[in-house]
Amino acid sequence: MSIMISLQIGFFPDTRAFALRYQTAGMLETVLRQGVLGENDTGEESPRNLKLPSRRPSIVCENCLYSQDIDSRRARAFHVMNPGGDLDMLLVFLEDRGDGNHPPPSLASLGESAGRVEPFLGRWEGHSMTKRSGVYGSTLTEADSVSSLELNDKGQLIQDMTSSSRASNVATKVHWSGTLVDNLIIYDGGYQITLLPGGMYMGCPCDIAKSVADSKSFHLEFCWLESPGKRQRLVRTYDVEGLAVSSTYFSETKVLGL
Repeated sequence: MSIMISLQIGFFPDTRAFALRYQTAGMLETVLRQGVLGENDTGEESPRNLKLPSRRPSIVCENCLYSQDIDSRRARAFHVMNPGGDLDMLLVFLEDRGDGNHPPPSLASLGESAGRVEPFLGRWEGHSMTKRSGVYGSTLTEADSVSSLELNDKGQLIQDMTSSSRASNVATKVHWSGTLVDNLIIYDGGYQITLLPGGMYMGCPCDIAKSVADSKSFHLEFCWLESPGKRQRLVRTYDVEGLAVSSTYFSETKVLGL
């Protein structure tokens, strides 16, 4: 049986950032809506406890951000969602374009603070660019963004985000609250963020299949805080049918003294 693969990409030339969706034709309808189970059995013996991604994932999304400090460095992150609509695997590659005479960088070598969430706390301001896919008009819009993340006295994480369109002056506001368990943030609306080494995090719905069943759009996110007070984010948004709607690139700096 042959499988047709198509790609949906949102590319930002100025920063070289891109979000790439590997899409199998007709996959969402047959996999998520009909509840087809995944297949990890390759028919061959594998080492004990070896984790393999599903042979028929429902969604594989790659987000790539290039370093703003080191021209030859980039970080690539993969969301792999299984056919049940659950997070199957997160993959991160930190890569340098070199001459082959130096060892590649590692996330462990970048170091991290005692708590991975602390560098993201506070108020962030910046701008965003959103590219909508051809199905939705192939438009490009820009906005000013303000985001804050605070830990209140009850141990809850409170996140507020405001995006103000530069074309229409219309502001969109989002308010989330959640809890931090080890290096996982779980928001009340059914969204989770995994805090990773190297000032990175990846976000996705707790259950994509439920979003589709409830006719709700959803998004996947990759954030790279490469240096204190400066971060980049890529957000890939999907419609109620699970098709890629847009890619949004954020460049933000931390506001100090607040």
